[in-house]
Amino acid sequence: MRLHSFHGGLHLPGHKEMSMREPVRPAGIPQTLVLPLQQHIGEPAEPCVKPGQRVRKGEVLAHASGYVSVPLHAPTSGRVVAIEPRSVAHPSGLQTACIVLEPDGADSWTELTPRGGDYEQLDPSALRNLIREAGIVGLGGAGFPSFIKLNPGSASITTLVLNGAECEPYITCDAMLMCERAVEIVSGALIMRHALHAEHCVIGVEDNKPAALAALRQAAGELGSDVEIVEVPTIYPAGGEKQLIKTLTGKEVPSNGLPVDIGVVCHNVGTAAAVYRAVVHGQPLIARYVTVTGHAVANPRNMEVLIGTPIADLLHACGLRAHVPHKIIVGGPMMGFELRATHTPVVKTTNCVLAASEEDAATRSPPMPCIRCGECAAACPAQLLPQQLYWHAQAKDFDRIQDYNLFDCIECGCCAYVCPSNIALVHYYRYAKTEIWAQEREKHKADLARERHEFHKFRLEREKAEREERHRKKREALANKSTTDASKKAAIEAALARVKAKRGEARPDVTDGGTQERSAESGRADAPLDHEDAKS
Repeated sequence: MRLHSFHGGLHLPGHKEMSMREPVRPAGIPQTLVLPLQQHIGEPAEPCVKPGQRVRKGEVLAHASGYVSVPLHAPTSGRVVAIEPRSVAHPSGLQTACIVLEPDGADSWTELTPRGGDYEQLDPSALRNLIREAGIVGLGGAGFPSFIKLNPGSASITTLVLNGAECEPYITCDAMLMCERAVEIVSGALIMRHALHAEHCVIGVEDNKPAALAALRQAAGELGSDVEIVEVPTIYPAGGEKQLIKTLTGKEVPSNGLPVDIGVVCHNVGTAAAVYRAVVHGQPLIARYVTVTGHAVANPRNMEVLIGTPIADLLHACGLRAHVPHKIIVGGPMMGFELRATHTPVVKTTNCVLAASEEDAATRSPPMPCIRCGECAAACPAQLLPQQLYWHAQAKDFDRIQDYNLFDCIECGCCAYVCPSNIALVHYYRYAKTEIWAQEREKHKADLARERHEFHKFRLEREKAEREERHRKKREALANKSTTDASKKAAIEAALARVKAKRGEARPDVTDGGTQERSAESGRADAPLDHEDAKS
């Protein structure tokens, strides 16, 4: 396959060998699991259990609450002890609603519904539903519900890209997954390709992972698949979705567009393995590989961790050197964020916990004024103008900053890394995005309020018009009734008058006739009987 290059990027020290010295091992079952209801982009899941309820491993704890949402499952068997706000891994240290589970140690599974290898008998809609019900989201860090990306609608998908680049320093969880579960990844890729009806499937892996490349190629051969395993140059951020698509296909995702617009869908290799387990074995997403590394831990390694495990447990298992000055970063040194408290839990998108010493993350010097050197623009893989974005963000000119395609920024940190003035450029971009989103939310609320007011006004006017119309009809009905009553009364009076008149005309004739008849009869009665009558 002919490879292509993207603009900018950096060659960074990898530090990946630190955590790849031994196989992945289970982190074990902690004393308490804290499961945030919001572990994905979209609406948080809605609890369907109550405190005190006993659950089994894999049982649904919370249902999806909207289209852009997925359910949450129990990572092990135990008892629900609370549903309450808890601190989560977030730059602000905010609290969010969580289900707190106390494991019982039995680790007993609920009843599963494995599909085996007959997934090809399922239509894409049924496959997407299985993937959604398993609670699978993008495991590369974004956390977007995977079933949505597997539903391209009317778009025709030519290429499914699996991202195995894992370009950020220190992080090796995907590399270890590709080495140890290559068959699951390739099988998951075939399932997703079937769901998309994609023509081709390509797995891109950086050339600094020879063991992963070999394992994937062997798995593809064993399965007899035509999934193509492609070695891509090691450069940061080659693992960015748009950058990897450009490298493998030569196509560029349009500004403010999506890969589906150019016939491509991109998923992480970890997501593919989770899809395989969900469809073939019926297992929901309840655990993931996490890298625990940095010079502040004695034994850096990768572990398979139950979702909800406190990060402090992982640091303890890897031998955190408390005497070494350090800071805990969730994610890598380029795109991760510093953690305020280590009792926060691992979530579905947690790929790395970096116990960074001064050697791993040196303290930045105080920022100085921009010297307009242009190094940031040369390094930007999205071909933006970071300097212009910085100025407009600093001036809070949020209309103008969008003219420079702010939302095409992937926040990779290349610009800040090369900035000789030590300006935390990405912080300004995140601030601007947050403010714009807040303004849009306020505008949306204002629009809704205006619509409600206008509808209320319209309803009042409509009710007034309807009321006046009812009154008018009532008045007309009363007027019509009065006219009708008068007409009826006149008709009745006329009829009575006619009857009275007729009676007045008929009474003398009847009286005279009757008198004459009675007189004649009386005369006959008074006349003397004749002789014959007397005889008889």
